[in-house]
Amino acid sequence: MARFYDLLKDFDKLLWDGCTNHNKLSVVAQMFTIKSDYGLSKVGYEKIIKRVRNILPERNKLKENLYATKYMMKPLGLGYQKIDMCPNFCKLYYLENIKLIKCKICWHSRYNPELAGEGLL
Repeated sequence: MARFYDLLKDFDKLLWDGCTNHNKLSVVAQMFTIKSDYGLSKVGYEKIIKRVRNILPERNKLKENLYATKYMMKPLGLGYQKIDMCPNFCKLYYLENIKLIKCKICWHSRYNPELAGEGLL
């Protein structure tokens, strides 16, 4: 519970001294949203963070990597479930389709689209 209250304190911490429109928590939430929306890998996320941190003033409070960011956000309990999708966007492999290995609509392979239609999977 103490970590949750520490997280709420981050809402009051400005991203850097003199910053008036961003706090530590809001920026981390925005970065997570970008990571999720664009499916960024850990490496991609950390490259962006590194470049942003270089642009910001020296004593900024932006977390330095994905691990530190996840650790900061963990008290919120915001889990996620990864759901596979057909590369042609016609099927989610979820609920009743969770065990499928090929899309029922276009027959692309769930795991290796290059093998779809060749009868190899």
